[in-house]
Amino acid sequence: MKMGSNQYDRVMIIISTLAVMVSMSNLSCLALKHKYNHFNLSTRAVHWSSAGATWYGSPDGAGSDGGSCGYGNIVSKAPFSSLVTGIGPSLYKSGRECGACYKIKCTKHRSCSHKAVRVVITDFCPGGACVSDAAHFDLSGTAFGAMAIPGQEKKLRDAGVLQIRFSRVACDYSGKTVVFHVDAGSNPNYIAVVIELEEGDGDLARVDLRQTSSEPDEWFEMNQSWGAVWQLNPGFTLHPPFSIRLTSQYSGQMLIAKNVIPVGWKPGAIYRSLVNYI
Repeated sequence: MKMGSNQYDRVMIIISTLAVMVSMSNLSCLALKHKYNHFNLSTRAVHWSSAGATWYGSPDGAGSDGGSCGYGNIVSKAPFSSLVTGIGPSLYKSGRECGACYKIKCTKHRSCSHKAVRVVITDFCPGGACVSDAAHFDLSGTAFGAMAIPGQEKKLRDAGVLQIRFSRVACDYSGKTVVFHVDAGSNPNYIAVVIELEEGDGDLARVDLRQTSSEPDEWFEMNQSWGAVWQLNPGFTLHPPFSIRLTSQYSGQMLIAKNVIPVGWKPGAIYRSLVNYI
C-alpha cells in the first residue's frame, strides 16, 4: 500500500521518537550499573550526627589484632597508630566501609576534651549496643582515650559507655600511596589483595585487574571477598605483572596502579603503588 506524504511523515516521527526513547533507556541502564554519589569527601562540609561509643581491648591498644577488615597487625602502626574502631552493622555495611574515616568527639562527660579525633574502621561489632543503637562505635582503648582532656584518659575510659558525635570525613595518610597486601592463599590461578591507605574519597565501589597479556582495555572485575579483601578467580593462569584499577564509590574517580604486582610476586608480600586519591 502506497503511503501519502502526511502518513509517511507521521511514521518517521514515531520511529524517531522510539529511537530517542531506546537511547535514553540505555543511558539510564548504564547510569544504574555504575551508580556513584558524585561528591568529594575532601571538600564536603562536616555534618555531625549522634552515636553510642564503647571501647575494647587493652587501654592503650588497637582493640584487636587487625579486626574483621583484614588489615592485620598494621592497625597498631603508623599511619593507623591504633586510632581505629569497630563499627555496628548500620555503618559497617557488610565490610564495604572498611577503611572509611570518621571524626568523633565527646562533650557530655567532664573528662571530654570536646576536640575531634579521626578514626578508621578496621573491625565489626556484631552485638549488643552495636546492633541496638542507630550508630555505634566500639573504639580501641587508644581512640576512646584520645577524646579525653590530656591526663584524664583513664577517667574517660572508666565511664565505659558514652554518647558521642561523629562525621564521615576523608582519610588523610600524609601523602602515602595505596598499598596492596597479597593474601597468603593466592596462587597463579587465584589472587586476593587487601587494599590499604586509600585517601580522600577513596571508598571503593569497584576494583579491576589487568594482566600483562591482556588487551589495553581488557580488565577483569574483582569481587569483594570480605572487609578490605578483593579477589579474582578467573579459572585460568594469570600472567603478571598486574595493574589494578580502583573506582571510588563517591566521585566515580578511577586510579590505575600500573604493574603494581610484579613478575615473581609472592603470597603475603606487600606492594606499594604510586597513586592515591589526594
